[in-house]
Amino acid sequence: MSNITLTESAAYEVKDMLEKNDMSDGFLRFKVQGGGCTGLTYGMAAETDKSDNDIEYEFHGVKVLVAKKDVAVIDGTVIDFKQSLMGGGFTIDNPNAMLSCGCGASFRTKQNAGTPENC
Repeated sequence: MSNITLTESAAYEVKDMLEKNDMSDGFLRFKVQGGGCTGLTYGMAAETDKSDNDIEYEFHGVKVLVAKKDVAVIDGTVIDFKQSLMGGGFTIDNPNAMLSCGCGASFRTKQNAGTPENC
């Protein structure tokens, strides 16, 4: 069982992004870092290398890397891509987030308060 889920629509967008950047064999890095109004922020990036500290998942043909240290914070998270009249974007639904900022860009969990910034 996976600690995270990348939906089919999100995987389609990631594949498209990787192909446009000549990284068809690359990975999507999903990470958590300190910062934001409530202490933690999500990050996503394309990468070509995997380290020994990573856990690799695969969803709909997309390889996703998560650092082992981040797994507890993102356990159960669903990454989706939603399209609307105003455009499209990735959404992150983390059942561990007990507090989020107004813009939804940062969060904290019961076990990890992160390092909040002055907003």
